[in-house]
Parts: sequence; structure tokens; C-alpha cells
Amino acid sequence: MSFEFIAVDFPTSPGVYLMKDSTGLIIYVGKARILRKRLSSYFRSIDKHTPKTKVLVSKIASIDTLVTATEKEALLLEASLIKKHRPRYNVVLRDDKQYVLFRLDKRAEYPRLRMTRKVVRDGSVYFGPYTSSFFARETWKILGKVFPLRKCSDSAFRNRTRPCLYHDIGQCLGPCVNFVPREQYMALVKKVEMLLSGKAADLISDLRHEMEEAAAELAYEQAAKIRDQITAISKTIEKQAVVLDDRSDIDVIALAESSRGVGLGLLFVRKGRLLDKKDFFWAGLSLEDGEEVLHSFINQFYSSTKYIPPKLLVPFEFDMQGSSEILAERSKSPVRIGTPQTTEEKRLLDIARKNAAIGAQEKKNDDILDVLFAKLNLPSRPERIECIDASHLGGEGMRVGMVVYELGKPEKSQYRTYVFPELEHSSDDYAALYHWVFKRIDSGPPWADLILIDGGKGQLSSVEKAFADNWKSETPIPQLSSIAKGPTRRAGELEDRIFTPGRKNHLPLKGGSPALLFLQRLRDEAHRFVIGKQRKSRKKKALQSEVLSLPGIGPKTARLLWDEYGSVQKMKEATAVELAKVPGIGKVRAKQIYKAFQELG
Repeated sequence: MSFEFIAVDFPTSPGVYLMKDSTGLIIYVGKARILRKRLSSYFRSIDKHTPKTKVLVSKIASIDTLVTATEKEALLLEASLIKKHRPRYNVVLRDDKQYVLFRLDKRAEYPRLRMTRKVVRDGSVYFGPYTSSFFARETWKILGKVFPLRKCSDSAFRNRTRPCLYHDIGQCLGPCVNFVPREQYMALVKKVEMLLSGKAADLISDLRHEMEEAAAELAYEQAAKIRDQITAISKTIEKQAVVLDDRSDIDVIALAESSRGVGLGLLFVRKGRLLDKKDFFWAGLSLEDGEEVLHSFINQFYSSTKYIPPKLLVPFEFDMQGSSEILAERSKSPVRIGTPQTTEEKRLLDIARKNAAIGAQEKKNDDILDVLFAKLNLPSRPERIECIDASHLGGEGMRVGMVVYELGKPEKSQYRTYVFPELEHSSDDYAALYHWVFKRIDSGPPWADLILIDGGKGQLSSVEKAFADNWKSETPIPQLSSIAKGPTRRAGELEDRIFTPGRKNHLPLKGGSPALLFLQRLRDEAHRFVIGKQRKSRKKKALQSEVLSLPGIGPKTARLLWDEYGSVQKMKEATAVELAKVPGIGKVRAKQIYKAFQELG
């Protein structure tokens, strides 16, 4: 053991501890009610530790502590530090994207239903979540046809002078031009809320009554519309199984162990209906690590911008009080974390456990890392891979795009674009890649286990030389390889070639092999990402030029408008009064700008 633990060196207060390896890299973050007692447990009875903890303790070179006033503060600080440093031995939630929700702003005079990924505590009502954005959008389209609420933004709604296309095709009642009384509009809003709140049966009953009344009054066209509404609603809810009679909102969390790690299954139950599910996986763990998995997952997954239900079901009891208090603060309402008590709840936990087990067995992305480890002769499994691609258009807009894959899956929050104004008009990919290494080193860890370069031996040599000239860390230089197009020079062909430093010829990877297909996918993702950024940059320059061409708008004014509105379309939709409220514009200039935009069309 390289680290000598002396108990009296550590406080007896609550707080957070940061374990570091010999290079100073943070490898684990934890929280404790009594720091000295918790840290002592790592260095007693080491033979009884889980395999993961044994490896962790062997890597510790130093421990830093941050004292807090309460254990709850320590919980919050721990979650923040894990998200920031992503330590290797923590249970890190890699798939923590925000899921799709429906938002209904009932405070508006004419509310609209829209999709969002963030919860804002502003009095709006939220429904969901949906892990499939495709399914959510299809549901939104169906609702838009059945219940023709407005689709436009608040700004467009305030400034519209004639109905939009949605009104023309019968998917909006046209409240922007007062084509519908508010009472009639709010009756539709109530029906939408009933459907999304799980009261579909009540809604269908009400609609059937309305249909019968319309038919009795010989209003057959109206009766047919209501019939179509009933059919569409039935199709929308037919995939949602009723699992709780009390119409509760519950998230159900269960764990399952496989030979390769621990899976976590998550069920979303809304108004008694099983709405959606999601599974997660952490390699190298066992159910002995279950308490840490639950604790870390709950505190990382349920952020203040996610919908947090009033109840979470978990498979076993652990120290849940602090987590319950934090979730209650984030959701602005009480949240209870507990184990199943009723037969229905136990059945739900069993469903979640089966999903966790299936997810743990189906995680094939990790297997490809073992294949790459062998095929590329790497010193370790490439758990973090960075793929880079240099791009320019006729020498202009030189940049390098970097995509990141962790445990075989894309981490889009870590994608980066590096711009090189000093290389404008040079068309020099080699120089761009060389300079990229400077910027990548400056950005610091986590370092990649493998860096894949889009290009041949020349691009590979440029990156290799840059690392050799500038690498100062005690950790080894990341492993490098490059992927080049085959003899026909067609992107994506099966004969793409993989080069590694110190090897004259390319690696003998067969066309269509799992390793080559995976590396091609990384290359294509990097190319797609950097080209997308390239196009977005050119479009923005073109739009900036369009704004600057208007009379009375110089670079400073254009900058103020871009900061406020973000697009030319939103600038055009703004009234003179709204433009005058932009800091630095003023009433006189606002009128000039408004007139210029109107003439622009």
C-alpha cells in the first residue's frame, strides 16, 4: 500500500473526501457523516472489501478532505464533484441526458403544449418523461391533430396578424387573431390535461357523451370529429399498461448482477400507468456495491431540471434520509424513498429487476473494447476513446472536431470543437492536428486511453510528434491510431485502413469485422460533428452579414441583437417596443431597426 493512513490527520466533521493517485488525479469522491471514521474503514479488514474497493485502496497516494456543516451539504458537494471530475472508481452516471417531457403553461391566456427537456418551477404542468423522443414527438403530433391548440411561440403569438399554416390545416383554432372564445379554448386544454394525467377513461366517457349529443342534434360532422378524437386517444394510450389502481406517480429502481457488472432498471409510472423504462450498466461491480450504486444514481439522476415524482421505490433500505431531503428541495415538494410494501409495488420492483437483468446481459458495447484491446495491441482496455477530424472549406474556418466515447458509447456532452484562426487560408490539416494537441493538453484530464485520428500515416505522425514535444504528465501518452480511406478513397468502404505508431503497414483488420466497423463509426461521427459545426459557423456568418447590411446597424448593434434574440427570424418578429428594451438600443434606433426589418421582409 503506497499510502499510510493516520486517523488523527483527518477531522471528525461531516464532509467530502477526494482520493488521488500518484499523479494527483482524483480517482474517487465520497461523503461521510464522520470523515475520520469513514476513511478508517477503507484501511481496516482490507481482505473483506469488494474487488473494486481493493483496487481503489491500492491506488491511493493522497486524500484531501472538504469539511461541511451538515451531511446534507456533503451529499450535494459529493454529487457536484463527481459530475465535475468523473472519477474512475465512482459510480458515474454516463447516460444522464434529460428526457422529453410535455409542458403545459396554464398561466398563459391561451396555453400551448410543447416538448421540453428541462423542468422550470414556474407554475407550468409537466407530463412524462419519455425516453424515446420519437415516441414523444409522435404523441405530440397526434395531440395536435386531435386537440388543435396553438403551436407558435409567445413572441410569434403576440405579433401575428393573420393565422398560420396550422390553422389552415385545422390543427390550430387561431387564438392569435381571436378566432375562438377563451372558454372554448380552455375546454380543449382541460381535455389535453386529462389525457396526459392518466384520466383517459374519464375523457373518453365525456367525449362519447358529447358525440351522442351531437348525433341527436343531427350535427353529424361534429359527431364524426369527436369519434376520430376517441380513436386517436385510444391508440395513444393502448401501449400503456395500468399497474397501480391509485393512479400514483412512482419511479421504480431495481438492481441485477451479471458476470460483467451491475445493471439498474428504472420504470416510470405516471398516474398508475407504466409509461416508459430505462436501464443502466456499470462494468466491474457486483451487488455488494449496490448501496453505492443506488446512492450515486439517485443523487446524480434526479437533478432540479428533471421531473421528480413524490415516491421512489428501491430494492433495499440504505441511508436514504439525506437523499430524500435533497430531492424534496429540488422538486419543491416532499419525496419519499422506500422499499415496496404492497403486492402491486413488489410486482413493479420485479419488473424493474427483470429489465435490469436483461440490460446487463445485452450490453455489447463493452465487448468491443476487449476486441480493440487485442486487435490494436493496446496496454489496457480503451474505456475512453477520443476521435478527431480536421476540417476547413477552401482553407477557411480551420477547426478540429473531437468526439468522445466512454465504455463504447458516445458522450455528447464532452464533444468539443477547436478553432485555429492563426491557420486561416493555410489548408494545412497537419498543422491543425499538431496545434490541437497543445489545446488538448491544456484542457487537462481525463486523458483518453486511445485517440483515433481521421487520416493516414501523415496525420498520425503529426499528432505523435506534438505529444512527444509537449507531454509533461507522469502518466503515459495516450495510445494513438489513425483510420484512412482504402484504395478507392471512398468513405465508409470496408477496406478502410488502421495505422499505429512505429508500424510501417496498416493493421490486418478484415473488412466488416467488429473492430473496423466500430472505428469507422467513430470516424464518421467525428466527421459529422465537425462538418455540422462548420456549416453552422458559415450560416451564422451569413446571417450576421445580412443583419449588418441593414441601414443603421453596425457591428456593436448587431452584437446586441444577436445576444438578445439569437436568430434573424426572432429579430424580425420583435416589435419596436420590444427592440427598445434591449440594453443599448434605445427608442429611436429601435424604430429604425424595426422599419429596416419590415422592409427586409
